[in-house]
Amino acid sequence: MPKLTMVQALNLALQQEMAADDRVVLLGEDVGVDGGVFRVTDGLYEAFGAERVLDTPLAESGIVGMSIGMAVYGLRPVCEMQFSGFSYQAFHQLENHAARMRWRSQGHFHVPMVLRAPYGGGVRALEHHSESREAYYAHTPGLKMVIPSGPRNARALLVAAIRDPDPVIFFESKALYRAYREEVPDKEEVLPIGTSQITREGSDLTIVTYGAMLRPVMAAAEELQQQTGAAAEVIDLQTIAPLDDTLFVASARRTGRAMIVHEAPRSFGPGAEVVTRLVEKAFYYLEAPIARVTGYDIVIPLFAREKSYLPNADRVLRAARRLIAA
Repeated sequence: MPKLTMVQALNLALQQEMAADDRVVLLGEDVGVDGGVFRVTDGLYEAFGAERVLDTPLAESGIVGMSIGMAVYGLRPVCEMQFSGFSYQAFHQLENHAARMRWRSQGHFHVPMVLRAPYGGGVRALEHHSESREAYYAHTPGLKMVIPSGPRNARALLVAAIRDPDPVIFFESKALYRAYREEVPDKEEVLPIGTSQITREGSDLTIVTYGAMLRPVMAAAEELQQQTGAAAEVIDLQTIAPLDDTLFVASARRTGRAMIVHEAPRSFGPGAEVVTRLVEKAFYYLEAPIARVTGYDIVIPLFAREKSYLPNADRVLRAARRLIAA
């Protein structure tokens, strides 16, 4: 299998789905001639033409509104926000129309569209470029919220998102775009939306995470075992909404200890829902309070202080040692 970066894996998913289904169209700022701000759509304009890869004006509300209309009409649009921080300009289109269309029409119409957006910190970006605001979309009934953690599951999850009958918000970590390569099969691979994965087996502690935080969590888990002998089980959520609690609840019942790690701000973040599910379904199995390692309840700083904000392997390791000792 070839080894691809996340950018290449996402491009492969788009290319293969566009070749297989002529209803799939791409639109967004600079996605065509320039191949996208991060080059995820590179080469697709040349391959499929201007009718299926549309360069749009700088108008996020218009991009999403057009995508909703296309989807209701019968197409499968994949629209790109250059950064997730720009998607707020289109939130009324997502909340008022995309998320409600199936309910509003009593099932007669649905909105099979994908909104792709680079999210998160770690690349020394400017304001409105580094936030992690997935909770907004996960909290909105009618929207699905997907966040891959690497090249292979990014490709497989994007395929599933394009084929889904409902609107999917698909966040891609900028820090992971070219961070490393992973084997990605040429043949079709699909990961169902709403399922999580165990990425490391363990018996002493459950760590739940997703997106860019998977790599520091895995590094911390390895270091924890070397230092203490404790084996952490790591679960990659992959989808924030709908949330698959089957694996992390079962894992916490076995290990007796649990921790959630994400770079979004702590208060009212996705971790709070994970904690609630654990309290509801695994409370009597827990031997210590559930821990959280997250971003802080502030606007993410600019690059000079960015590293102090983002969870890293050291913060996760220290929290894990405290939890094991509790």
